[in-house]
Amino acid sequence: MNKERELIVAWQSPLTMEWIPIGRLCKKDDLFYFVYTQGVGSAEKQGFLPFRYMTDFTKEYTSQQLFPTFANKILPKSRPEYNNYKEWLGLNGDSVLDELAMNNGIKATDKIELYAIPKKAEFYQLEFFAHGFRHLSANVDERLKKLKEKDTLYLAQDVQNTSDDSALIIRAESPAELIGYVPRIYTKDITTLLKSDKKAELKVKKINIEAPLQFRLLCEFRAKWKKDFEAFQDEKFHKLER
Repeated sequence: MNKERELIVAWQSPLTMEWIPIGRLCKKDDLFYFVYTQGVGSAEKQGFLPFRYMTDFTKEYTSQQLFPTFANKILPKSRPEYNNYKEWLGLNGDSVLDELAMNNGIKATDKIELYAIPKKAEFYQLEFFAHGFRHLSANVDERLKKLKEKDTLYLAQDVQNTSDDSALIIRAESPAELIGYVPRIYTKDITTLLKSDKKAELKVKKINIEAPLQFRLLCEFRAKWKKDFEAFQDEKFHKLER
């Protein structure tokens, strides 16, 4: 089967604020597939309720159309900002999974987000928008305006972050300044790869100064994919079996 994108579906716990992987979404040929992952057990204990019409955690769900739970995270083409939005995300076609991979399905009305699973190849390559601007200095916008495409960015553990000991901060150089955070769902993978590949790099993919905050800075991470490495290796990312 020809598989397009595969996405991790994550839910934020209101108790711990942790983003917990609760499902996987993909498209094979002409059908969309959704399965719950082993993380849903932990999420359920913290208040997660199954999606409407997808109440059996052990079942694989299929549909010719994108499931309503995720379809409401796609921006209608009739919206006046649609062309700008498509440009901000760097979308070239009409793949809804590509759109969800880039907009992360962020909505103020729920605590569900979606993230692309990197495909195994010679290199682990990943595009993501920097998070966490509200935790940074008020002049971060001015620093972003000075960045250019392909500028090198730097990653470091945020050792002073008491709520997330795996947090990775993104830093620009000359002048050095914090400009964002790596999405939490990727920090474990990236931290592992930084240890195994000293040539791993993070670069500016795109700057969208006029966009909403969540689409302001698009980054591209690249590292050598070592033989024994698996993306999202933790069991909570794996399909929940019967």
